Amino acid sequence: MTITTCIFDAYGTLFDVSAAARRAAAEPGRERFARHWPAIAAQWRLKQLQYSWLRAVMDRHTDFWSVTQDALDWALEAEGLDDDADLRARLLQLYRELDAYPEVPGMLKILHEHGKTTAILSNGSPDMLASAVASAGIGAHLDDVLSVETVGVFKPACAVYDMVGARFGCAPGEVLFVSSNGWDVAAAADYGFATVWVNRAGEPVDRLPGRPGVLLDDLSGIPGLAA
Repeated sequence: MTITTCIFDAYGTLFDVSAAARRAAAEPGRERFARHWPAIAAQWRLKQLQYSWLRAVMDRHTDFWSVTQDALDWALEAEGLDDDADLRARLLQLYRELDAYPEVPGMLKILHEHGKTTAILSNGSPDMLASAVASAGIGAHLDDVLSVETVGVFKPACAVYDMVGARFGCAPGEVLFVSSNGWDVAAAADYGFATVWVNRAGEPVDRLPGRPGVLLDDLSGIPGLAA
């Protein structure tokens, strides 16, 4: 079946989730934080994902911005930096302005020029996603930005993947779903999407029902797969 629709996860896939901590660490006066930023960035991301999964299982949904703040608070406390309110505020500000990976704008532009529908499907709340898309300057190459807030549950719930067909009127086999999260790709593959796992870290494939269709190191090869 021909691919008509290319759907992208946002955080970690299009946007570099370590960029907020990395940029803060480089700012004058952040020497203390600079010694801790890699650990905080990793713990922040891990807790963000864990809290989204646990809230879905517990049926205690909240928006992803709240989850992001809770995860940051845990990470800062774990590293003994929870006494710095200015640092917390700065990290949250920078998270709304995450850098896109270098290949993202050009890749999306090529897909649009080839007549493919392009969209984000993300756990992110609408305002978070709008800020990130605007900051990265990629809005002109996206047909829509879909947030789980429409259905009130985080990935990998099937209701989230249902949003793609409901919005674009496409069959699962027409969708190329791209994510840097192995668990997200597994769920999307099991759902019936063609999938690409952008495995930037070279991690093993998750032992889950769905398996990634293609593994890539970055997003530059996506237009060739969608052709």
